[in-house]
Amino acid sequence: MKAPIVVTTGEPAGIGPELALMLAARHATDWVAIGDPELLRARALALGLDVEVVIVAPGEAHPGPRRQRLAVWPVALKEASEPGVLSTANADYVLETLDMAVAQCLAGKASAMVTAPLHKGVIRDAGHHHFTGHTEYLRDACGVEEVVMMLATDSALHGRVVSADATTDSLHSIPLRVALATTHLPLREVADALSQKGLERVLRILARDLTDFFGVVSPRIAVCGLNPHAGEDGHLGREEIEIITPVLERLREEGLALDGPLPADTLFTPRHLDGVDAVLAMYHDQGLPVLKYSGFGQAANITLGLPLARTSVDHGTALDLAGHGTASPDSLAVAIALAEDMGSRVAER
Repeated sequence: MKAPIVVTTGEPAGIGPELALMLAARHATDWVAIGDPELLRARALALGLDVEVVIVAPGEAHPGPRRQRLAVWPVALKEASEPGVLSTANADYVLETLDMAVAQCLAGKASAMVTAPLHKGVIRDAGHHHFTGHTEYLRDACGVEEVVMMLATDSALHGRVVSADATTDSLHSIPLRVALATTHLPLREVADALSQKGLERVLRILARDLTDFFGVVSPRIAVCGLNPHAGEDGHLGREEIEIITPVLERLREEGLALDGPLPADTLFTPRHLDGVDAVLAMYHDQGLPVLKYSGFGQAANITLGLPLARTSVDHGTALDLAGHGTASPDSLAVAIALAEDMGSRVAER
C-alpha cells in the first residue's frame, strides 16, 4: 500500500487543527494528520464539524479514504490548548510533530510531509532560542547543508511559468514561483549572509529541483539584485558586482539560464516575468509580498534541497481566526495536492 502524505497540525492555538478538520469534512482524505487526537475532537465539536478522528499507530497505513474521517498519528499536547491563546508549554509538542513527520518520511512510511503554520515566537520563548522557522529546522533535522525556501501560486505548480498576457498590468493572472537566497533573517543581517558559495548552492538546488519536482526541463531563473536598482553599477552597493554577478556568470558558462541581477522593482512586472520559471529574491520581504499579492491563500510553500518532499501553507497561525471556523483551508489543500505530486516524483528517483 502506498505510504500516505502526513500533515502536521501546527500551533495548537492557531488555525492549523481546524483547517485539517475542514478538509476532512469536505473530502475523502487519504493523508494522515499528526497531532493530538483529543484536541482535534474538541475543535471539531466546537466548530460543529462532523468528523470522526481515527487514531492510527505512527508509521501504519491509512485506514482508507472516507469523507468525514480524519486519520491521525497521535502526539499528545503538553497542556490543554485554547484557540487563540499561546502557551510555551506546547512548543515541544509542535516540534515533536515535525520530528515524527521527518522520521516517517525518511523511513519510507510517509511519502511527503505538509506543515500547518507554527508560531516561531512561542517556540523561541520556550527556550529554543535559535529556532527561526520550519525551513531551517527541517534542514537541520535532515542533516543537509543548504535548503531553499520557495513559494508558488496554485497556477504555477505545474509546468513552465508563462504569462497568459505579458502586456497586462496585473500580476493576478501570472503564475509565480519565488525562491529565497536567505530566509528568516533580520534585514540588517541579510547582506552579510550573502556569499558566492551560498548563492551558488541555492541556484544549483533551485535549478535541479525545478526539474526534479516540477518537470521543467531547462529552467529559466530571474535573479534579483540586493540593492535598489541592482546596485546601479556600484553606486548603491557592491553586492551585485562582488557576489551575485560572478556567480551568475560562472553558472551561465555551465549552461544554466539565468537573468540578472535585475532590480526587484521592475523584475516583478508582467513583461519581465514572461517565460520565467522562478524568481530568486535575495531576502524574504523582497519577493514574498509580490507573490502573496498575486495569489495569497492559493499558494504553497516548498522546501527544496531536502531528501524528502515538504510543502506548507502560505500563511501564519491566524490566532484571531482560530476557533471561529472562518479560516480558509484552500492553501492547505494546494499544499497537499503539491505534496502528492512531489512525493510521487521522489518515489520514482
